[in-house]
Amino acid sequence: MISREEILNVLANIQDPDSKQDIVSANLLGKIEIDESRIFIQVNSINPALHARKRMEEAVRFRLTNEFGKQFKIECEVKTVSGNERKSRRNVLPEVSHVVAIASGKGGVGKSTLTANLAVGLVQAGFTVGLIDADIYGPSMPTMFDVIGERPKMIEINGKSLIEPVENHGVKLLSIGFFTDQENAVVWRGPMASKALTQMITEANWGKLDFLLVDLPPGTGDIHLSLLQTLPLDGVVIISTPQEVALADARRGVNMFKVEGLQVPIVGIVENMAWFTPEELPENKYYIFGRDGAKNLANGMGIEFLGAIPLVQSIREAGDVGRPAVLQRGSIIGLAFDELVHNFVQRIQNLKS
Repeated sequence: MISREEILNVLANIQDPDSKQDIVSANLLGKIEIDESRIFIQVNSINPALHARKRMEEAVRFRLTNEFGKQFKIECEVKTVSGNERKSRRNVLPEVSHVVAIASGKGGVGKSTLTANLAVGLVQAGFTVGLIDADIYGPSMPTMFDVIGERPKMIEINGKSLIEPVENHGVKLLSIGFFTDQENAVVWRGPMASKALTQMITEANWGKLDFLLVDLPPGTGDIHLSLLQTLPLDGVVIISTPQEVALADARRGVNMFKVEGLQVPIVGIVENMAWFTPEELPENKYYIFGRDGAKNLANGMGIEFLGAIPLVQSIREAGDVGRPAVLQRGSIIGLAFDELVHNFVQRIQNLKS
């Protein structure tokens, strides 16, 4: 028989790529079972991606087979740790209190517009806020914050060069749009896009923040997984319009974050373009894309409904000139965004308690 200590000595040579420690020091080992003909190892993985778990399993099998394979059958199981445990192990951005992604299954539902207004609304409510524009292929935050042409500076902190986010309306902002030509398409494969997102998270001077919002691209793909493996989320907000096509995609987006191994808390669903009210008929509401679709989806899935934002021309105009509509204090639009901010903060506090 071999001892547990002998096995640990072998496994201490395997590095966990996320924590940058060996899997023994990183406390990632679960069960270790040894009998006369078999060794069984359970490893906990911080990275929820299937390919990462597969690589870890192969590394464990390879090391143990090389050392003990002639005497024992080697078995290994790699499990993803829960969302809460990933947060407790977080060593990235320790001074950020809440990291929340804003997602949508479908493009064109106003996700970036609502993210910009939520960020500025949180600042107006007295919070410190950062925003990462992770929509790599269609970065729009430089326009919405009126910082087109800005280039983040590099600063040195404790001997390390970090990117200093651009700031406007009280929000610290980083976007791939700062590093590419405004007129050219970003033609990158998944790994390159994922690396760019990782750099905006880990190589930037975010400092102390109450909230870091991450504006995700539409769909469910590489960027989403890269974010989850780099930075455990405190929650995700889903944006949808009331129409059925958008709701079907929103449902898939919710289910992606609820799958085993990810299990990110859903902060709630926001219904955008909920109705149209013409300026000359302020009492009228026209439900162009359907009525209460996202609200009914939230109720049906047991998810918090955070609010409805009407389809109003001034929201688009405000975004185009870089002054988010939430700054229109006291207006119908300003009040709608105030309610969204209030409900968002309440929900975050409830999830934390």
